[in-house]
Amino acid sequence: MPKHWQNKQTTNLFGAILKLKNVKECEIFFRDLCTLEEIAGISNRWQVAQLLNQGLSYREIAKQTELSTTTITRVAHWIKHGRGGYKLILKRFNKDEYIKEKNN
Repeated sequence: MPKHWQNKQTTNLFGAILKLKNVKECEIFFRDLCTLEEIAGISNRWQVAQLLNQGLSYREIAKQTELSTTTITRVAHWIKHGRGGYKLILKRFNKDEYIKEKNN
């Protein structure tokens, strides 16, 4: 697998993201960094990952999100065959959300 996307610039970017302390800081950083379309695309893929993780079918997700099954298939592929990033964050996110709900 080519590693051309992994370089000093991407490492620096990921390090900068790790410096963000809360959702508000993420919102303002990503709004300055990305176009609205880029933010929407990333948000859509994250939503698809969460819905796939809940066990929804591609058809149900397409209907609910109005996204193409191609996009859904692409996200599913990376969940199953990627480097584990989706799985890692889905696990952490779901655990955090469970803790928040339990404490409320």
